[in-house]
Amino acid sequence: MKTRITQLLGIRYPIIQGGMQWVGTAELASAVSNAGGLGVLTALTQPTPEALAREIARCREMTDQPFGVNLTILPSAKPPPYEAYLDAVIDSGVRVLETAGNSPVAFIEKAKRGHMRIVHKCTSVRHALSAERNGVDAVSIDGFECAGHPGEDDVAGLVLIPLAARALRIPVIASGGIADGRGLAAALALGAEGVNMGTRFCATVEAPIHDDIKRALVNASERDTQLIFRSFRNTGRVLKNAISDQVVATERRPGGCEFAEIHPLVAGQRGRAALHSGDVDGGLVWAGQVVGLVNDVPTCEALVQRMVAECQEALASAARRAGVPEAAVLQEA
Repeated sequence: MKTRITQLLGIRYPIIQGGMQWVGTAELASAVSNAGGLGVLTALTQPTPEALAREIARCREMTDQPFGVNLTILPSAKPPPYEAYLDAVIDSGVRVLETAGNSPVAFIEKAKRGHMRIVHKCTSVRHALSAERNGVDAVSIDGFECAGHPGEDDVAGLVLIPLAARALRIPVIASGGIADGRGLAAALALGAEGVNMGTRFCATVEAPIHDDIKRALVNASERDTQLIFRSFRNTGRVLKNAISDQVVATERRPGGCEFAEIHPLVAGQRGRAALHSGDVDGGLVWAGQVVGLVNDVPTCEALVQRMVAECQEALASAARRAGVPEAAVLQEA
């Protein structure tokens, strides 16, 4: 498959594994890259920039294909040493940087000097346009269905993707609500040139999380996620479990709540422990509505190959229904 994204990132298929805290490790990233997509390490999963450099080296031992590193920039009273993490990425020779959270403008010039391609994740067209002006190479546009933080506009991908594709000159990657080849076909039809998946890659053999968590994702329906942090205007989508139920109930109390009241429930280390122990109710499990489409736990290779075949069949089927010559559609794909 050839799009501006495959050419920009040097990959065979326009399928990207998004950076995920505690999940984006060498095991998963290398498996996705070996399958023809782009695997992504999560910088802040590693406790120090030096540890990230070691993880990059470990990933490089597992794949000779391109992979990237995610650097999520969040407001904090005691921010991590973002620039030192970026230096570790550049010094290690990684050529793809996925940024998320706050604007990456402070790091773009340095990343460009390091010959990096920058993909910035946004949840609105206005932020995507700002990222384009600041010099990123592609934008990953996150619809309301997504896991993690979907922003505060509550616009779903079916509207957001074509809006972004129409407004931007740089390539658009569709993110949120995609789990199979039909989603890839739909994203291409809407004007995107690739897809980014997080939740779907959590339910793979190589994902470094407990099998009980993977089974919970497989067993969940599209109604089994909920939104937390709404009262703080920092909305997050997670799997519905005892912890998220308690957070939502606390936020909805008359008069609301202070963040300090729910902090012990939502602490990142608690979520990490749940992912590793398999205790589905032990902490937050970040997941998108796409869990309703997750029905198995394949290898990354099997998942990517299946998606490509499903995408081609979905496009051909749509072409037949629309009266478009099938050969023309498959050649384009």
